[in-house]
Amino acid sequence: MTVPVTYAPQPGSAPWSRKVMAHTRMEFKLLIRNGEQLLLALVIPLGLLLLLGATGLGNRLPLGDARPIDDAVPRVLALAVLSSSFTSLAIATGFERRYGVIKRLGASPLSRGGLLAGKIGAVLIVQVIQFAVLIGAGFALGWKPAGGANAVVGVVLTVLCGTAAFASLGLLMAGVLRAEATLAAANLLYLLLLVGGAVMTPVDEYPEGMQSVVRLLPSAALANGLSNSTVHGIVPWAAALSLALWAGVLGYLVSRTFRWD
Repeated sequence: MTVPVTYAPQPGSAPWSRKVMAHTRMEFKLLIRNGEQLLLALVIPLGLLLLLGATGLGNRLPLGDARPIDDAVPRVLALAVLSSSFTSLAIATGFERRYGVIKRLGASPLSRGGLLAGKIGAVLIVQVIQFAVLIGAGFALGWKPAGGANAVVGVVLTVLCGTAAFASLGLLMAGVLRAEATLAAANLLYLLLLVGGAVMTPVDEYPEGMQSVVRLLPSAALANGLSNSTVHGIVPWAAALSLALWAGVLGYLVSRTFRWD
């Protein structure tokens, strides 16, 4: 006698974490295939580090009070975070909106919050690659970080908070402006922060009247946090708190203003 087999399918959506990971992998592949994103994320920071560390230019610039290479590496790491989490993300998302990619993804089983989480996850993977290359180059140039475990904790904390803040800024611009305006504004703000945002120069080197304003910028908190971690060996709680506050405010604005079409 044949026993009947009962099939009991259980249709349903995959777990949220699995969907976010799948989207993160897709976003990462899209990022590394884009030559402009690679230029911003890796080539420019690496070229600047080699210029500062191998040519003696770092001896002529006000990078800080430590050895030039010790001051240069954390500040170039801050520039790398700025490049990947803000400029690259803003430009890529802006053009995805223009071509209707964001609108179509918004109708997928993954929630819109999950889609944004996938983008930030891809940025974090890019940053792991950035840091591996830049830290390796720094050691080759004679970099000697201080602080041991405190330095590691400080760098990780600062990078996570800084990534959240600048990714929120990038998504805010990409979700409000047209793609061409996002491209221009993101590149312009990148240059302005590089020159006047205390990324490569300590806040104390700016004119006294500007220091109180520059000190409030997220770029200053990011660069100073990384510098304090690796040069002075301390966990930069104040810088991390400042970046977390920026992330909270900008993230709220993204949730209220981001347009998917």
